[in-house]
Amino acid sequence: MARLPGEAATALVWLTRLPLGAALPRPIPSLALAAWAFPLAGLVVASCAGLVLIAAAAIGLPSPVVAILAIGTMVWLTGGIHEDGLADFADGCGGATRERSLEIMRDSRIGSYGVIALMMVIGLRVGAVSALVEDGSVSAAAALIGAAAFSRSGMAVALAKMPAARRDGLGREAGQVPVARAAVAVILGFGALALAALTAKGGIAIVLLAPLACAAAQLFLARMALRRLGGQTGDVLGAIQQAGEAACLLAFLTWR
Repeated sequence: MARLPGEAATALVWLTRLPLGAALPRPIPSLALAAWAFPLAGLVVASCAGLVLIAAAAIGLPSPVVAILAIGTMVWLTGGIHEDGLADFADGCGGATRERSLEIMRDSRIGSYGVIALMMVIGLRVGAVSALVEDGSVSAAAALIGAAAFSRSGMAVALAKMPAARRDGLGREAGQVPVARAAVAVILGFGALALAALTAKGGIAIVLLAPLACAAAQLFLARMALRRLGGQTGDVLGAIQQAGEAACLLAFLTWR
C-alpha cells in the first residue's frame, strides 16, 4: 500500500505534463507496476478540462467553443501524447510491410493518414462534447471525465495482453503489466464511467453501452496493430486511448 502513491505519481508523470517529477519515489516504479493508475491520470486531466468546460458554459460561450476549450485543455495537459500516437499509428497503417510501418511511425513528420485520423477523432470528441453541453455543462463534464478515465484503462489491458512490437520504445520499456494491475485499472475506469453515467439521461443503459462501445473501438485498434505490427507500441497505446474516448463520448449521445 505504501507504494501506491509513488506508482500513481509515475503514471501521472508518464501520461501528463504535470510537474510532478519531485513526487516520484526512489527508485522510480516501473510503468508496468503503475499501469493500474492510468485511469487516475485521465481523471485528473479531464477534471481540469471539466472545470474549464463548466466555467466557459457559465459565461455564455457557444457550446462548440466550450467543447474546443475543454478538449484543448486535455491536449495541453497531456502534451498531445495520445493524439500524437494516433497520428503516427494512422500513418504507419500506410506501410506495405511491418518493418516499413514501424519505420513510418518513428518519423517525426505527419502524413495525410495521420492528419485525417486526427481531424476525425478530435472532431468526434469536440462534436460529442458540444452536443452534451447543450444538455447541461455538469453532465457534459462528467461524461468527459468518465470517458477519459475508462479509455485509459484500455492502455493497461493492452500492455498486459499484447506483445511489444519493437525491441525498444515505450511499449517495450513499460514491461509486461500484471493482469491483476490491469484489472484494477479497468475497475477504476469503470467506476468513474458509472458515476458519470448517473448524470446522463440513459442512466443504467449508458453504464452498459459506454464501456462496450469503448472496448469495441479499442479491440478493433488492437487487432489491427497485431495484424500489421505484431504487437503494441507507445503509438498504438495512444491510438487505443483516443479511439476508446471518442467511442465513450458518442455512447453518451445515444440517450440524449
